[in-house]
Amino acid sequence: MTVGRSMFEHKIKIAPSILSADFANFGQEIQAIEAQGADWVHVDVMDGHFVPNLTFGPMAVKAFRPHVKTVMDVHLMISPVDQYIDAYADAGADVLTAHIEAGPHIHRTLQAIKGAGMKAGVALNPGTPAESVAHLLDLTDLICVMTVNPGFGGQKYIDMTAKVRALRAMIGDREIHIEIDGGMDPSTAPLMAEAGADVLVAGSAVFRGGSVQNPEAYGDNIRAIRAAAEGAL
Repeated sequence: MTVGRSMFEHKIKIAPSILSADFANFGQEIQAIEAQGADWVHVDVMDGHFVPNLTFGPMAVKAFRPHVKTVMDVHLMISPVDQYIDAYADAGADVLTAHIEAGPHIHRTLQAIKGAGMKAGVALNPGTPAESVAHLLDLTDLICVMTVNPGFGGQKYIDMTAKVRALRAMIGDREIHIEIDGGMDPSTAPLMAEAGADVLVAGSAVFRGGSVQNPEAYGDNIRAIRAAAEGAL
């Protein structure tokens, strides 16, 4: 998929994290969530070094790509990042997000992501202030606000409302998405949507109760999160 400026829409988008999917059935899981209303597909890449978990490498992401018909949103929780950018571009990532703390030169990292033909995202851990991206905005297509500490799914939500409000004010009229990653469900999504977020990553809250044999549950979960978020606008 070629993602141009038309990717930007300032409306609520639900991005299920396939970290919560059936690992033995990724292709059908991706097809199921998209058929049930997912806007993006979120892929959490962890290295067991930057975060205490190990998930997908470029070969796995490349295997996911033929099944993704929307936007493949790849979140790198790895360090270093720069030497893997071309591999994830080749794997078909549409959006590639790196953490500010993942290397010494985040400005260079974002330049390299865009140079490889992808949209560039920057992620902020719960302890990372909004001001840390103030000089990166003209290189950034997405700011991922972590509302859990990165590394595991299913963690308790950490309230980042003030940070999201500060980012939305800082962004102004730039075409930059604010993505929320961690603890998103119908109770927390309205808080982030009202503060200015437009991309909501949800793992267990989407996949809970469903399967490729029972995909309607995924659709019910996606619609519940979307309705709650849109109701706050």
